[in-house]
Amino acid sequence: MTHTVINLWPLIGVAVIIAGFVLRFNPMLVVIVTAIVTAMAAGFPVEKILAAIGTGFVKTRNLALILLLPLAVIGLLERHGLRQHAQNWIGRFKSATAGRLLTIYLGVRQLSAAIGLTSLGGHPQMVRPLLAPMVEGATETRYGKLPAAITARLRAFSAATDNVGLFFGEDIFVAFGAIMLMTTFLKEAGITVAPIHVALWGIPTAICAFVIHAVRLRRLDKQLARALAAHKNATAADTTAAADRANGA
Repeated sequence: MTHTVINLWPLIGVAVIIAGFVLRFNPMLVVIVTAIVTAMAAGFPVEKILAAIGTGFVKTRNLALILLLPLAVIGLLERHGLRQHAQNWIGRFKSATAGRLLTIYLGVRQLSAAIGLTSLGGHPQMVRPLLAPMVEGATETRYGKLPAAITARLRAFSAATDNVGLFFGEDIFVAFGAIMLMTTFLKEAGITVAPIHVALWGIPTAICAFVIHAVRLRRLDKQLARALAAHKNATAADTTAAADRANGA
């Protein structure tokens, strides 16, 4: 009876990634070092490692152009006041709140991702230039000038809403890579499952994710109301105290 020895040393790459991100090193440098360490731990010869890196570079040499062009366009739009226009436009709707806007975006993001349109949203092309300014504008219309902590919280919720909508929406799309991976893994384990069935069973999860996050967004509106009311009262008290000191002087 023979025993197969499994080399677990290549898993050290996982530790390198975790350490690199915890120490906040440059992500690109962390990925490169991880690839080299993993290949060396797996016993790959140096020439094979260099060949793999070179092949990957040749295949993805146009990726930088694909990524940089949209970022340049978005930066140009921001330079000409896209964020300010988004804030001013949403400020006209008195009934708009941060929670309501984000709930609508969550639904749109999930539905578009469910039919494969995952590139319609995203942090650089949608959250930063449009969604976050609109959420901030709606909140400023109700409560006035926002403190830095509230602004950061609104931006964090905007980014999180995009993440939730994309993550649970794309699992419904039958041609999504993760669904193909799951069906292949199950097939190798002797379980035959059609991709359409995996996608359909992603619908209840997506609905639950929408409901749970929508409740969080509703709570966000209430938390903002309390926090900004307290901030307003504290500011008024400080102003009164400063006036009293000035009069006493």
